[in-house]
Amino acid sequence: MAGPSDTQTRRMRGFERTASLLSTRIRKVGEKRGFAVARVLTHWTEIVGEDIARICRPVDVKYGREGFGATLTVLTSGANAPLLEMQKETIRAKVNACYGYSAIARIRLTQTAPTGFAEGQAEFAPAPKAAPRAPEPAVLDRASELSGEVQDTGLRAALEALGRNVLSRPKP
Repeated sequence: MAGPSDTQTRRMRGFERTASLLSTRIRKVGEKRGFAVARVLTHWTEIVGEDIARICRPVDVKYGREGFGATLTVLTSGANAPLLEMQKETIRAKVNACYGYSAIARIRLTQTAPTGFAEGQAEFAPAPKAAPRAPEPAVLDRASELSGEVQDTGLRAALEALGRNVLSRPKP
C-alpha cells in the first residue's frame, strides 16, 4: 500500500500559514530571476537617496528559513547606526519600491569604524560627479541663433539651453 501523498500529509498537519507554504517556492523563483541583488548594489544611491547612501551601503541579501521575504544587511559606521535605525522602515520601503513587491522583509544593520581596516571598505561617500564641459563658442552661437525668434524670454532661454545640450552632445 502506498503512503499518503504530500497534500494528504499537509492536510493532516492542520492549518498552515500561506507564507510558510510558499516561502521556499518564492525564494527559488527569486533566485532564478536573479532577485536583482546587483541592482541594489549598483543603484544604491538612486534607490535610497544621496543622504542615506553617504552614510551606509548594502552588503548582503539573505533569505531566512522561516517567514516571507529577505533580510538586507546594511553596513554603516557606529556613529550613524542610530540614525539609520530610525530610518530602517523608510529604506525598506524604498528598496521594495525598486523591486515592485515586498522583496525585503527586514533590514539588519552592521557597524564598523570608518577607517582602519585592511580592506578599507567603510568609505561611504559616493564618487564626485564630473564637472560639465563648457560648450564651444560655435555651439553657443548656433543655439542662440535657433531660438532667437521666440518672443517669450523664459521659453527662449529654455530652448537655448536645450539647443546647447543637443548640439554639444558627442556625435556617434
